[in-house]
Amino acid sequence: AAAERVAAAAEAAHAGPVSFVLTARAENYLHDRPDLADTIERLLAFQEAGADVLYAPGLRDLSQIATLVAAVDRPINVLLLPGGPTVAELAEVGVRRISVGGAFSYVAAGAVAAAARELLEDGTTGFMPQVVEGARVARRAFR
Repeated sequence: AAAERVAAAAEAAHAGPVSFVLTARAENYLHDRPDLADTIERLLAFQEAGADVLYAPGLRDLSQIATLVAAVDRPINVLLLPGGPTVAELAEVGVRRISVGGAFSYVAAGAVAAAARELLEDGTTGFMPQVVEGARVARRAFR
């Protein structure tokens, strides 16, 4: 059923005047089903159904990732996780895309919480250099 949904999505993604990149994911490792053979089988079905990129979020063992890369004919996307392989290690085994999930938003939330805590508890504004840099980035992004 999932492969049928991927096929329908691929048809829609590739039909218009602008072709979209369709990423299909097998979430075994996110749902405590660490079965590499099943993950590869699912991703091969998604490849056959027309997915452009294949993704197994939660997979973090470098040798398993290398096995996955070798088993398919599409670019592999990997979610960067604490304690997992580095970007350089992933590139070395052939990973073509990486994701960070919500990591950047959590970094931002942590910075906001630290700044608020400093202001509330210490009454100081040592966070102001970050404000200046953040404003500079926002202005550049939204010109």
